[in-house]
Amino acid sequence: MKKAFILTLILLSSAAFAQQKNIITTDINNFWKAYDQIKATKDSATQLSIIQNSYINKGTPGLKALMEVRNYTPQGFVNAINRYPNFWSSVRSNTLKVSNYATKIETAVASLNKLYPLKPAKIYFSIGALRTGGTTLADKVLIGAEISMADDKTNTEELQKDFPHLVSFFKTRPIDGMVFTNVHEYVHTQQKTTIGNTLLTQVVLEGVAELLAEKALKVSSPNPQIAFGKANDAKIKAAFEKEMFSSSVANWLYNSPNNQFKMRDLGYYVGYAICEQFYNLSKDKKAAIKEMIELDYNKEEDLIAFVEKSKYFEKPLLVYKEAFEKSRPEVIGIKEFENNSQNVNINTKTVTLYFSQPMNINFRGFEYGPTGEKNVLTVQKIIGFSEDKKSFSYEVKLEPNRHYQSVVSERFRNENGIPLKAYLINFKTAE
Repeated sequence: MKKAFILTLILLSSAAFAQQKNIITTDINNFWKAYDQIKATKDSATQLSIIQNSYINKGTPGLKALMEVRNYTPQGFVNAINRYPNFWSSVRSNTLKVSNYATKIETAVASLNKLYPLKPAKIYFSIGALRTGGTTLADKVLIGAEISMADDKTNTEELQKDFPHLVSFFKTRPIDGMVFTNVHEYVHTQQKTTIGNTLLTQVVLEGVAELLAEKALKVSSPNPQIAFGKANDAKIKAAFEKEMFSSSVANWLYNSPNNQFKMRDLGYYVGYAICEQFYNLSKDKKAAIKEMIELDYNKEEDLIAFVEKSKYFEKPLLVYKEAFEKSRPEVIGIKEFENNSQNVNINTKTVTLYFSQPMNINFRGFEYGPTGEKNVLTVQKIIGFSEDKKSFSYEVKLEPNRHYQSVVSERFRNENGIPLKAYLINFKTAE
């Protein structure tokens, strides 16, 4: 009698969970209806009106969140539809199979809930403009079905120039990892943040989600980075150690395979390896999962303590941090005047920055100084980097008796992608 009562409770709980409609897919059909209307007209204004009224205005909260996170616009959707007709035709049938995955995803999330009591979240399947297969915003899992439901038969000829990474990605048949992807993203809705302030923070965030998707589903990750990483752990770790405290994730996450390992997104592996080792060393697995999910990722001392417990790295992390800071490029001077001068000549037309190392000419950036916009030193025109890449010049226009400030930001990077130590340009002009 007791067993029958417990079974009844389980069935009622499962039914209630299913009735919550945690997976919303209405954006898929709305997109294809709008798509057909857009393909039937050549008028650009009409196309914009269709995507706005037939897709965006009818969109779920998930579509609106996806547009916010990826900065999608009506024009962007129309451009994507018109530029890649063969791609859209080839991926359409897969995206319309979305309802076939709903039950499997619900079951998978229920398995995750057995590992850790989950806060409510909803999963939204939408069609984006080719800039994400899956992401999150607050309590929403946002799936870009045009990417996450592609496979090796999806036509990528038109994508090779604008989205070269998708060509190789689609060959891995992402649709086969659909359930895994959703569980991974669902974990992100449970974490304190999804944006890390260092590379190490971000890879741990991703690693927690990757490992717990494995544990919930009792399968190995379908993502090729994980198997590749296990086969090349020592080399990957040695390279990662040099950058882990960088504010830039460009060499390790959301990147292309154009790197020393010829494999994109290897930060996923590093984060996974840290978390896997932490989990394996933990006697209390439930407590380990709770610690991973509830970690205050951007509190550096907490993050370091967590990673140290994994014993993944041979040396204390502060040793790597000190070495990283020493490796960073610096601004070593300004050609036209001494920084912090109080009487800079107003006839100065250019500013030339000297760097301690050759820089990557594709990255640069300036920010306001401590006194804000009112004293900003505005760049009038970019002259560019010198041939040896160790100086950068730009034109300015100075006024008399003015205080100027500008921060040469960490968006400047050296040739290995290591960000510059931020440098404050600060001076006053003569009367």
